Amino acid sequence: MRELNYWCELAWLPPGEAVAGVLVRVHDTVISEIVTGVATPPGGAVRLAGLTIPGLANAHSHAFHRALRGVTQREKGSFWTWREQMYEVAETLDPDSYLRLARAAFAEMALAGITCVGEFHYLHHGPGGRRYDDPNTMGHVLVQAAREAGLRIALLDACYLTGGVGTPLSGVQLRFGDGDADGWAARVEALTTHYRGDPDVEVGVAVHSVRAVRPEQIPVVAEFSRHHAVPLHAHVSEQRAENAACVEAYSASPVQLLEAHGALGPRSTAVHATHLSDVDVALLGGSGTRVCMCPTTERDLADGIGPARALFDAGSPITLGSDSHAVVDLFEEARAVELDERLATERRGHWSAAELLHAATAAGHDSLGFACAGMLVPGAWADLVSVRLDSVRTAGASPAHLAETVVFAATAADVHSVVSGGRRVVTEGRHVLGDVGGMLTQAIIEARAGRSV
Repeated sequence: MRELNYWCELAWLPPGEAVAGVLVRVHDTVISEIVTGVATPPGGAVRLAGLTIPGLANAHSHAFHRALRGVTQREKGSFWTWREQMYEVAETLDPDSYLRLARAAFAEMALAGITCVGEFHYLHHGPGGRRYDDPNTMGHVLVQAAREAGLRIALLDACYLTGGVGTPLSGVQLRFGDGDADGWAARVEALTTHYRGDPDVEVGVAVHSVRAVRPEQIPVVAEFSRHHAVPLHAHVSEQRAENAACVEAYSASPVQLLEAHGALGPRSTAVHATHLSDVDVALLGGSGTRVCMCPTTERDLADGIGPARALFDAGSPITLGSDSHAVVDLFEEARAVELDERLATERRGHWSAAELLHAATAAGHDSLGFACAGMLVPGAWADLVSVRLDSVRTAGASPAHLAETVVFAATAADVHSVVSGGRRVVTEGRHVLGDVGGMLTQAIIEARAGRSV
């Protein structure tokens, strides 16, 4: 068992204030004690400069999308044209190349202060839908990658059965499918059994979207979530075309369809939720369904701006995700929630910095099945992320406005130290795995080429 002490120059403590001189005692993977009013670092304690906040939670990720950064920016189009380029990458990956790409992508997240990732996983099988000897090989690869990068992982295994409303799977989509929801559930049951008792892994489930799962199959996924008491996530109303196809086929919006088939509730998270009616907002909020906003992806794909504040006020906790990894920076995701609302309403001040920090930390971890994380309190996971207050972005921070400085001015580059589950994975801006940029370069070249290089 490890016993470590960290002395924080400033720490963000409940109920939401920056406190000077905080000693955090860590026992193995959890915080054992918080001591305030400690003016100088005790002997043997690790000094953490700047403001130390809880670990950040990336509640929605597709690790293999990291290979798309930059290459999708030349062409005009929409989500649908971008998707074809995404499929090209999905077609090339095998377990070895996926491990290298995911490990590098997760290490980039750790450098940005992320200590837990919700990996929305649907690249299940080999080319043409061929099963690996272990049908969960690609899921195991993602868990291994997260562990090596120093992150906990909620592996959100997605049910993906159709290529669109009323359209069978084809091409690379065959890698995503399990035939029907019962086939999907049998495979995920084995995955759940494999990681049962592993505290750093939560096997959750997902309805990829109403485009990819027929209504009669949704209850199988919802029941799996209830039976195992695990998170249930779903892409919801990301594009207007998705809404139109759903209404035409089922005379209901995606939110209404999910609600009618038991997929909403406090354990559920609707990802994006961009194009909603007032009825949709009321259903999500009234059921306590969480909503994961991914502003940097939503703007990159020209999806639109979702009604985050209306959802929160209706009863939906808000979380944050990097989704396609056009940007990996939870501070940018947090402030974009507020800044997008300003653009949509021509008014400032929809969200406080404390609310946005909560979305990036405790709310995100909770949505991924790690309720005892995202807080600097005894008994919580020992996740400590230290942010510089002397960079060109944060210099001159007012002691009374440190949360505002971090949320509205800092970037991932200002994270200098990360302790994840009691393990120090980033020191002075350097990851324990070494040159993450080099790792990403090699893995992305390999992924785009479809072969080892």
